[in-house]
Amino acid sequence: MIIKPMVRNSICINSHPEGCVVSATRQIEQAKKAMAGGKATPEAAELPKLVLVVGCSAGYGLSSRIAAAFGYGAATVGVSFEKAQDKKPGTPGFYNNLAFEREAAKSGLVAKTVNGDAFSDETKAETIKAVREAADKAGLPAKIDLFVYSLASPVRTDPKTGIQHKSALKPIGAPFSGKTLNMMDGTFGTATAEPASDDEIANTVKVMGGEDWELWIGALESGGLLSPKTRALAYTYIGPEHSWPIYKNGTIGRAKEDLERACRDINGRYAAGGKIGWAWVSVQKALVTRASAVIPIIPLYVSCLFKVMKERGLHEGCLEQIVRLYRERLYPEGSADPAKVAVDEAGRIRLDDWELRDDIQEAVCKKMEAVTEDNVFAETDLAGFKHDFLEAHGFDVEGVDYDAEVDLSNYQ
Repeated sequence: MIIKPMVRNSICINSHPEGCVVSATRQIEQAKKAMAGGKATPEAAELPKLVLVVGCSAGYGLSSRIAAAFGYGAATVGVSFEKAQDKKPGTPGFYNNLAFEREAAKSGLVAKTVNGDAFSDETKAETIKAVREAADKAGLPAKIDLFVYSLASPVRTDPKTGIQHKSALKPIGAPFSGKTLNMMDGTFGTATAEPASDDEIANTVKVMGGEDWELWIGALESGGLLSPKTRALAYTYIGPEHSWPIYKNGTIGRAKEDLERACRDINGRYAAGGKIGWAWVSVQKALVTRASAVIPIIPLYVSCLFKVMKERGLHEGCLEQIVRLYRERLYPEGSADPAKVAVDEAGRIRLDDWELRDDIQEAVCKKMEAVTEDNVFAETDLAGFKHDFLEAHGFDVEGVDYDAEVDLSNYQ
């Protein structure tokens, strides 16, 4: 079959197997180079040897697993919920995981991937078994050095009640109206959203908040997989003030507040008792994800942000962010003591520091005010936004022939 991108309402509903595999493999090669040079790294004893990534198949989760495996030589276990290919292509994450496992095998790295609903008790139990198997195969103690929680899902079924909760992208307290940008054709429109109900807020917190992260920590501790050396990490985003009505101060922001609440509780319950080393929420920069094109304001803001940061040599993709996180925050020289990890006044690791610099935000705001449909491709990096969006689904990847027939039997 010949596969072309199918984009509906700023959502891509298919994937290209070869494009996904090539893109993931290039990220692996990039990680090998980035983690091999630069600043001094700590002694081998301080580096993670056994890593668990929940939400491992795309974005920051995939980059976290790649950097740990191909940068530090860690044995990794990944968890994600993917639709396998049948007569049609599977999800992008299916092929990203396939590429990771192939390259790990070539490099002699231990890698196990669990495909299942990470919110369920069954997947947690399966993962605990997979971690023990990975540790045994790698000749390591069954103690996780780094646990990365990078789960992104619009729905969650509570394992205790069986009730399915759906998240909502809405403001809280007042309606929202803002300028938005169609990444496919460069046209502008106005996005509006009514305020969320109490139920919608509660459901979004249930899906995207910190409860499941806590349940994972509890399950891993009960399974005997944690130690005083274990570091736990979850990702969040804050963004600039003009995005706050729909993001930070909206339903997603309320869920992210609960994630930070969970981090404090995890440290109070587990770190204080010496059961883990420490847990952090890491604030990342704005990037293009499979979902970001549908968030009002974000396509316009990110397109302007990319333009400014690329011009000043400050732009980072997912992998560059994770490399900086590992090398300059979690595992720099002398990083054995978690108290030495650089954090802000709220105890968060900040990787959005370059994005939120005053000079960057001032330049971005000027662009957002001045851009029109006539100059959008010159004044912004909309082309880069569109590329990153398509690449996340295996399209617009350099070197891939999209007019060639795809044989799905090659991707098993």
